[in-house]
Amino acid sequence: QVRLVESGGGLVQAGGSLRLSCTVSRRTFDIYHMGWFRQAPGKEREFVGGITWSSGSTTYADSVKGRFTISRDNAKNTMFLQMNSLKPEDTAVYYCAASNYYTGTYYTSYAWRGQGTQVTVSS
Repeated sequence: QVRLVESGGGLVQAGGSLRLSCTVSRRTFDIYHMGWFRQAPGKEREFVGGITWSSGSTTYADSVKGRFTISRDNAKNTMFLQMNSLKPEDTAVYYCAASNYYTGTYYTSYAWRGQGTQVTVSS
């Protein structure tokens, strides 16, 4: 069973930066694509961005494009979300997810999902 563990969340002032990590519990040869999602209070979960594990190709939601960067470290079985120029509206629980074939934006279509880490951006 693949297990995903997010870390790196916290409280930051607007304009600041945070880097989230998502560590996969076992070797990643079963994983084709990974994604980041977030859910703010009272709102639906939304796609933030994704990365294809083998190629490193990335996609982003328009709301974070140019501010957030997704990367991965094969040796550490870890995906990262570097978040810069944070805004109060980025406040949410951030989740990572992994798939062995799916590359889209629907969270429930990913086979494996983490428990989330809280990011709070103060104004």
